[in-house]
Amino acid sequence: MIRHRIFHVLLLTILLLGVGSRLFAQKLPPGPQVLTIFSNVDDTEQPYGLYLPKNYNPKKKYPLVIMLHGAGSNHRLSLRRVFGKSNINGETDVEATKYFPEWADVNYIVASPFARGTVGYQGVAEKDVYDVLADVKKQFSIDDDRVYLTGYSMGGGGTLWIGLSRPDVWAAIAPVCPAPPRGTDALAGNALNYPVHIFQGDADPAVKVEGTREWVQRFKDAGVNIIYQEYPGVKHDSWVNAYQDGFIFSWFDKFKRNRFPERVRFSTRQYKYNSAYWVQIDQLTPGTLATVDARFSSPNHLDVTTSNIGALTLKLAGHRSFKAKKPLEVVIDGKTVSAPTSDAVTLVKRESGWEVTPYQPTPTAKRPGAEGPLSEPFADRHVYVYGTADNPSPEELKNRQEQAFQAANWSAYRGEFLGRIMVFPRILADKEIRPSDLESANLVLFGTKETNSLVAKFSDRLPIQLNPNTTDYGLFYVFPVNNHYVTINSGLPWWTDTQAPTGGFSLNNRAMAVTSGFKDFILFKGTYKTPVAEGYFDNDWHLKPDDASKLSESGAVTVATGATASN
Repeated sequence: MIRHRIFHVLLLTILLLGVGSRLFAQKLPPGPQVLTIFSNVDDTEQPYGLYLPKNYNPKKKYPLVIMLHGAGSNHRLSLRRVFGKSNINGETDVEATKYFPEWADVNYIVASPFARGTVGYQGVAEKDVYDVLADVKKQFSIDDDRVYLTGYSMGGGGTLWIGLSRPDVWAAIAPVCPAPPRGTDALAGNALNYPVHIFQGDADPAVKVEGTREWVQRFKDAGVNIIYQEYPGVKHDSWVNAYQDGFIFSWFDKFKRNRFPERVRFSTRQYKYNSAYWVQIDQLTPGTLATVDARFSSPNHLDVTTSNIGALTLKLAGHRSFKAKKPLEVVIDGKTVSAPTSDAVTLVKRESGWEVTPYQPTPTAKRPGAEGPLSEPFADRHVYVYGTADNPSPEELKNRQEQAFQAANWSAYRGEFLGRIMVFPRILADKEIRPSDLESANLVLFGTKETNSLVAKFSDRLPIQLNPNTTDYGLFYVFPVNNHYVTINSGLPWWTDTQAPTGGFSLNNRAMAVTSGFKDFILFKGTYKTPVAEGYFDNDWHLKPDDASKLSESGAVTVATGATASN
């Protein structure tokens, strides 16, 4: 009996300790440290550097700096850099990565994502940045109006891309010797409502000063509050000067986010980035730059100009120039529209002009998460699937497995950058796919309906398919199925190229190196550099008549009935 009582006491103690550990979790120490996020892209823990100020008080709101590292760096080094701590004389980056030196305390929380190393700051790495931002906001008390973004080299380019594609997240951005991804320049006007501080060495051999000067002029032409610091004789280490003595924190101190600016100018090519401040673009053509410029010229009077937009919503609740009980007038693309007084006004473009009316997209319309292009399925959770439906020979099965492994190998190369892209998606046979995979992941399917049972499963919905026994052709396209992307690669692998990559920064695996250049589909003969037909599906995921004709005339594919849009 006594033994039973002792057992129950011990069990109760263990349970209470377990509950207590959850209720009274040990606080993190102040200063620099490393935390992790769990990434559902590939079910891995991803690290990020974190700085907590001394005497952190969860009852107070703290400003937050997101710091993005360069291609040869990491989250630990970049956390040092933003505090002005460079390597000591003779110290390598490897040696400096091992410890955090002491530095002066600032009343900021700072987070530095690893973001998969050298993959840049689009796709999976961009998701990592926003996952870190969400994690920090969940764990700590953050002032949402004082969130800042900075970074150097590749991270400076990421600062431009992430800062401009979602401008209403940030109070200010500070790119250092920035190397932005292709297409970022068209978004310069999106920075209208926050300041930009750019730093650059004029002797930089990696990021040429001429390109950065062009960015400065681009911002000036767009009316952005731009500050530019150029360092004579400085090469690619301009971050030493930029972050010296905690300068960046004193500069960020001056600014808070303006949630309701009088004017919003916003450009985008994707539904993924379809809103800024109080303007939301409801209908656009993915891949085509859509722009809106909306401003209050007086209370309850809006002047709006648009380009390549079919519908938009103005979310006015809380704006100081919007009076809920007074008439609202909108002049959009030169036409005056009287709108009912409402916190949110939706305008749809008709043949006769703009009308105030609800926007009702068709059930198959492109939308966030179902818009393409071919790079999008790889930006989130995805699984590579090779086919076994036709009972291939052991040799053929090995070839199919190798093809899938080549596509899934996200390695990188450039001297010391070898292997720094840490993405580990799964590779499965079609017969190994589980219902949970279909519910949670984008699928990258290799083969045809004859060789891959999943291609066969979706074949009645797919718009194009490679004909059996077709040789010398490769078909690669993306299509939405059941709230996820299905990507089909039939015939030759999409990365097929007779010329190996030479020089510069590139992905060792051509599969990932070339996806960012594709649209929604491509049929090629021999190599992806010699396309037979390529382009975007229309906004209802139909092939345009000219594209359908090129595909059919090739003799390599079959275009499904109903897959072609009417003229």
